Amino acid sequence: MTYAQHLELILNIPAIEEGGRLHLARIASVGTAVPTKLLTNADLEKMVDTTDQWIVERTGIKQRHIVDKGVTCSDLAAEAAKKALAAAGVDASEVDLIIVGTVTPDMMLPATACLVQDKIGAKNAWGFDLSIACSGFLYALQVGVQFVATGAHKNVLAIGMDVMSSIIDYTDRQTCIIFGDGGGAALIQPSPSKEQGYFIDFLHEVDGSGGDYLCMPGGGSQFPASAQTVADKMHFVKQDGPVVFKFASKRMPELCARLLARNGLTGADIDLFIPHQANLRIIKAAVDRLGMSMDKVIVNIDEYGNTTAGTLPLAIGTALEQGRLKKGDLILFAAMGAGLSAGACLMRWGY
Repeated sequence: MTYAQHLELILNIPAIEEGGRLHLARIASVGTAVPTKLLTNADLEKMVDTTDQWIVERTGIKQRHIVDKGVTCSDLAAEAAKKALAAAGVDASEVDLIIVGTVTPDMMLPATACLVQDKIGAKNAWGFDLSIACSGFLYALQVGVQFVATGAHKNVLAIGMDVMSSIIDYTDRQTCIIFGDGGGAALIQPSPSKEQGYFIDFLHEVDGSGGDYLCMPGGGSQFPASAQTVADKMHFVKQDGPVVFKFASKRMPELCARLLARNGLTGADIDLFIPHQANLRIIKAAVDRLGMSMDKVIVNIDEYGNTTAGTLPLAIGTALEQGRLKKGDLILFAAMGAGLSAGACLMRWGY
């Protein structure tokens, strides 16, 4: 099998013709950003009918970070992007593309990626937003990898960032206990060699028939903003918790198992599992299904809550802080969220 044929197989994109070749892509650096302000379970006990014990037992969450008034998605995304670039020694002028996975853009238009481009001084970059909620960062990674693999770009910022507090009803116990603000950015570059890390495979899917179970109904073309949509609280997240929990507990581990199987692997081969931080019980269900142990899993939901597109980059940041990402490690990422969407990714870590 030729180099191009191998990459065509693992990256699911066609080989370049006329003597060209596909490139291995890697994560060269990561930067994260979270607000300093905390919303603890004790705080929520004063706001809605809940208790710390109830929240911890059902979700694993103890606190979440919440922005101060006026702090936007692009503010946090720019902070994370600057950290990622600094860690890699890359100037903002060298960035080719910025992809922001978010469902809490600063505004409907322009895209948050445009605002980030300006705030970090990436004068030579283009960009766009990707809206698929909690799967946003994982989907942005694959899109970024495609541009690097084809040789179109050398420096792509994939950002997962959400300010969920801006669309949460803090009188709704079902949603306000779950979500927090924050996220991160990953710099994707061509990999000089397999030893420097590379993406192996991705697997994604959506089931739009479940879209109504996790959504924000107001503000789009179906229900444009009006006095009535505001009065009906249609600009807040709505969730059917039991349905979403069932979907996540089933589909996320299923996708991981399929991805592993088509690469001739099992859960026992994984050095570190980095799942979306939606619910500790969902994470444990995936771990059980894959035949793994919790000591191979990154869990930080207790500290950050569910930051939607921000959970995976924050979890990578936690893994780096704890010294649990080592060169050559086989990493499994997984996500699920509104859409209903789900995804998984395999990669070799390179630093």
